[in-house]
Amino acid sequence: MFSGIIEEFATVVAIKKDRENIDFTLRCSFVDELGIDQSVAHNGVCLTVVSIENGTYTVTAMKETLDRSNLGLLKVGDKVNIERSMLMNGRLDGHIVQGHVDETARCIAMEDADGSTYFTFEYKQDKEMAHHGYFTVDKGSVTVNGVSLTVCNPTESTFQVAIIPYTFEHTNFCDIKVGTIVNLEFDIIGKYIARLQQLS
Repeated sequence: MFSGIIEEFATVVAIKKDRENIDFTLRCSFVDELGIDQSVAHNGVCLTVVSIENGTYTVTAMKETLDRSNLGLLKVGDKVNIERSMLMNGRLDGHIVQGHVDETARCIAMEDADGSTYFTFEYKQDKEMAHHGYFTVDKGSVTVNGVSLTVCNPTESTFQVAIIPYTFEHTNFCDIKVGTIVNLEFDIIGKYIARLQQLS
């Protein structure tokens, strides 16, 4: 379980394909605090640390994860938003994030907001998925590349988020431009409500 509050970004230092899996080796400031089997969210995807060596750590993404996320697009040198799992005795500063990416979206517009930036994202319109809670609502929560954000101006297949300078500088939003593919995790509360309506 995560909160969507990014600790920092890690840098990809090696990528190795192993049949349908990909091993990503990354470097960050808290490698020495990590342990084998620990869960870390990478651009919002919960992955397990499988090795730690020479100031780097490695995680493995399987085909299902690669198909649903932007991890397969990563290159050596890319920045990845990372967050360790949430401590249960801490504050929930973002919202409940599972680390289970639902699908990807494409940035289709960026607009200056006199100091901050509005990003507009478009995702695949699918009525069946929407029926199961995969949609955004105004002032609701959404996770973009692991970042907990508030939705603005949602439509059936697009939404906006406002990024303040601090978030822009301390996450890989600094590298997002029109055309960039990002990971989305829709709000779990909306998914449960949608499921309850189906059962009633």
